[in-house]
Amino acid sequence: MDGPPTPQQVRRALARAERGAALDPTEATALLGARGEQLDRLCAAAARVRDAGLRAAGRPGIVTYSPKVFIPVTRLCRDRCHYCTFVTTPGHLARGAHGQQSAPYLSPDEILDIARRGADLGCLEALFTLGDRPEDRWPEARAWLDEQGYDSTLAYVRAMAIRVLEETGLLPHLNPGVMSWEELNRLKPVAPSMGMMLETTSRRLFEEKGQAHFGSPDKDPEVRLRVLEDAGRLSVPFTTGLLVGIGETLAERAETIFALRASARRFGALQEVIVQNFRAKPETAMRHTDDLGLEEFRAAIAVTRLVLGPRMRVQAPPNLVDLAECRSLLDAGVDDWGGVSPLTPDHVNPERPWPSLDRLRAITSECGFELRARLTVHPEYVVAGEPWLDPRVSGHVAALAGDDGLARADVRPAGLPWQEPDGGFDRAGDGHGRTDLHTAVDTDGRSEDRRSDFDAVYGDWDALREEIVPHEPAAERPISQPVREGLSALRAAERDPGALTDEQALTLMTADGELLEQVCRLADDLRRDTVGDDVTYVVNRNINFTNVCYVGCRFCAFAQRRTDADAFSLSLEQVADRAQEAWELGATEVCMQGGIDPELPGTAYFDLAAAVKRRVPGMHVHAFSPMEIVNGASRTGLSVEDFLIKARESGLDTIPGTAAEILDDDVRWVLTKGKLPTRTWIDVVSTAHRVGLRSSSTMMYGHVDNPRHWVQHLRVLRRIQDDTGGFTEFVPLPFVHHSSPIYLAGVARPGPGLRDNLAVHAMARILLHGRIDNIQTSWVKLGTEGTQAMLRAGANDLGGTLMEETISRMAGSEHGSARTVAELTEIAAGAGRPVRERTTTYGVPARRR
Repeated sequence: MDGPPTPQQVRRALARAERGAALDPTEATALLGARGEQLDRLCAAAARVRDAGLRAAGRPGIVTYSPKVFIPVTRLCRDRCHYCTFVTTPGHLARGAHGQQSAPYLSPDEILDIARRGADLGCLEALFTLGDRPEDRWPEARAWLDEQGYDSTLAYVRAMAIRVLEETGLLPHLNPGVMSWEELNRLKPVAPSMGMMLETTSRRLFEEKGQAHFGSPDKDPEVRLRVLEDAGRLSVPFTTGLLVGIGETLAERAETIFALRASARRFGALQEVIVQNFRAKPETAMRHTDDLGLEEFRAAIAVTRLVLGPRMRVQAPPNLVDLAECRSLLDAGVDDWGGVSPLTPDHVNPERPWPSLDRLRAITSECGFELRARLTVHPEYVVAGEPWLDPRVSGHVAALAGDDGLARADVRPAGLPWQEPDGGFDRAGDGHGRTDLHTAVDTDGRSEDRRSDFDAVYGDWDALREEIVPHEPAAERPISQPVREGLSALRAAERDPGALTDEQALTLMTADGELLEQVCRLADDLRRDTVGDDVTYVVNRNINFTNVCYVGCRFCAFAQRRTDADAFSLSLEQVADRAQEAWELGATEVCMQGGIDPELPGTAYFDLAAAVKRRVPGMHVHAFSPMEIVNGASRTGLSVEDFLIKARESGLDTIPGTAAEILDDDVRWVLTKGKLPTRTWIDVVSTAHRVGLRSSSTMMYGHVDNPRHWVQHLRVLRRIQDDTGGFTEFVPLPFVHHSSPIYLAGVARPGPGLRDNLAVHAMARILLHGRIDNIQTSWVKLGTEGTQAMLRAGANDLGGTLMEETISRMAGSEHGSARTVAELTEIAAGAGRPVRERTTTYGVPARRR
C-alpha cells in the first residue's frame, strides 16, 4: 500500500476485523492508520480477542508482569543504532561518564550483588541485557574477557547465569542480541527463557545511510529472523517484539507483525511479543525524531493482537507512556506489562522510571483486571515442561511456580544447585534407574502409530505446508535427458569422474532407461577398479540406548516422549551386557546412538563408551551422531573439540556420520525441527577427523528433496574429504516413510523408487571416486533384491549384521533388523560376488588373521 490508508480502506478492514475474519498484510496496513472512532472500534475488537485468549488459558481477567532486576552485563556493542543510549564506548567507561562502571563488563561480584538485592525485594527474574559481541569491535572487551578466562561474551553470560541460579534463585532471562543455533543450544541449559527484539523487517532502515539501523550488522532483518527460527527449532521460550516509530512505513510495520506471526505459528516458541514505542533520546542521531504518538501506538498494539491472535501474550512497557495512558494500552489488547523492577532502572530507557507496583496494580484494577506476577518463562511453558525447560533449570522454575504456571504468591527465591540430573546416566531412564519406561525394550510392536505430542512437538504442520513447494523426485530436471546431453555427460564422467560440472552431474543423476543403465555400468566399473569384487560387511550390533527425544525431527518415528508407551532407556549395565553378548557372537563393533533426552547428562556419552571398553576392551566403539556430540558439548560446557577428545579418551573409536539428512538448510528446516544446521554438522565431523576420530558419511533422500540437492550434498562431502580424509564410507539412506510423521502429515512423498535408488548409489560412486572408496547399501531399508541391484550399481559394502536396529524398524522398515553372515553371503552371491568380513575402518578383523 503506497501512502496513508484511505478512510474507505480502514472501514473495510475494520469490518472484517470486527467479524473475526483473518487479516492480510494490506488490511493490517490500513488498520495501522486507524484514528478516532475507527481506532476505538479497532481496539475493542483487539480487546475481545485478548479476553478470549485469557479465558482459553484458564486465567480470565489476569494481566501479568515479571518482578525483575535489570543486569547490564556490558554496555559495549559492535553495533551503531542511531537511537540507543544504552551502548557506550571504552573511553566513556574509562572516564566514568554518566555514573557508569569503569570496566568493560560488570564483575561477577557486581552481578551477584544486583541479583541478591533483587531477591531480597521479591524479584524473580534476572534480565541479562548487553550489547552484541563487543569483543568483535573493542580490544578492551577482548582483553577483559581474556584476563577473566572467557573466550566470548556469551561464555561469560553463561557462567554468570549459573551463578545467579545457584546463589540467588533468580531465573535468568538472557537478552544478549543475535545468537547462533549453537549459542542458543549452549545457553538453554542455564536460562528458562531468552529474548531479542526483532524490531523491524525493513531492509530499507538497515541498508540506507542515515536510517536507524544503518551500520549495525546485527540489525539485519534476515539475521534476526534466523535467531527466531533457531530459537523455535530448539524449543527455547522466546520473547521478541517490534519497535514502532523508528522510520518504518505502515506497510513495513505490518510486514514485521506478519513475520512474527509466521515464526510463532511454525514453532510455538514465541512466548510474548512486545510492542515498544520509540522515545527520542538526547545525544543520539535520532534525537530530533518525534516520539510515537499515543494513537499510532494503540493502533500498532491492536493490529498486533488481531494478527497474532488470542494465544499470544502481547506486552507494552508501562514506563514508556504516562501512567494514565496505560489504560488505553489495556484497551488495545495488552495482557502483560513485562518486567517491572523495584530496584534497578530501565537501563535502555533510563529517563523513564518504572511505575510503582501499587500504582500499576491500581490502574490495571480500574480497567477490570487483576495484576499477577509471573516468571520470566510464561505459564504455558512452565506447565508443559519438556521440551521447553531444560532439566537443569526446571527445578529452579518449579521452586517459584504455582500449579497454574504463574508465580506463587509471596514466594521468595533461594539459590539451588545447577547440575546434571541426579543419579548420572541411569537417571535418564525414568528417574528411578529402571530399564524400561513403560514397555519391554525388545518389543516388536508399537502401541500407538504416533507419539502422544504429535500435534505439538514438530511445529505447526499447516504452516509448514504453506511454506514448501512440493519436491518431486526430479523437480529441478525432467527424468530422461535428451540423448545427446546425456551421452555427453556420460563421456565426461568416463574421462574424469571428478571433473563433472554440476549440470553434467545433475544430468546423470536424473538419467533413466538406457542412460541410467550406462551410468550404473560406469559406477560398477569404477567400483571394480577401486576395491575389487569383494562385498564387505562388519559383524556388529546396533545399541539404541534411548528413544526419548524432544528434538522434533519430522521424519523420525523412533523418537518418543518420556511418558509414551514405547519410550525406553537402557542402563550402563545393560549396554555393557549387550556389547559383551555381541562380542561372544563374533561382533567386532557396537554402534551406539540414541535420542536427545533432556535428562541425559552430557557426561553420559563418556560413560557409555567407557562401559563398553571396560567390559569388552577389544570392541570397536562406533558411536554418537554429530547431533549427539553437539548435545553433549552443550551440556558439559565443553567445546566440540574438547568433548570429542574426552570421548576418545573414554573409549570412542569412530563416529557415525548420521544426522546429515540433506546438507542444505532449506531442506533440513522442512525435514527437521531442532536438528543442527549444515554448517554445524560439517564442523563436528571435520573436528572429529582432526582429533583422530574417523567417521562414515550419509545422506537420507527421497522425502522433500530433489536430485539437485543430492548432487550438492555429495559435493559437500567431497570438500570435507579433501580437507580431512576422515570418511571411511558413504551410506545412501532411502527415506522409510511408513510411520514417519512428515509423511503421515502429508508433507513428504513416500520415499524413493528404484530409479532414484540406482541413480543415487551410482552417482555417489562416480562423484566420490578417488576420495571415498567405499559405498555402502542398506539392506535394512532396501531388502534383498534392492540391495543386490545397488551392488550392481557401484556399491561394495553391506554395512553390518546389526543384531537389532530400532530406528528403521520403528519407521516401518519391512526388511528386518538383523542378518546373519550366511544371509549377507547369500545377498552378495545373488549379485555374483564373494564376501569378506571387515573392521569398522575396512581392515581385516584381528580374529580372522
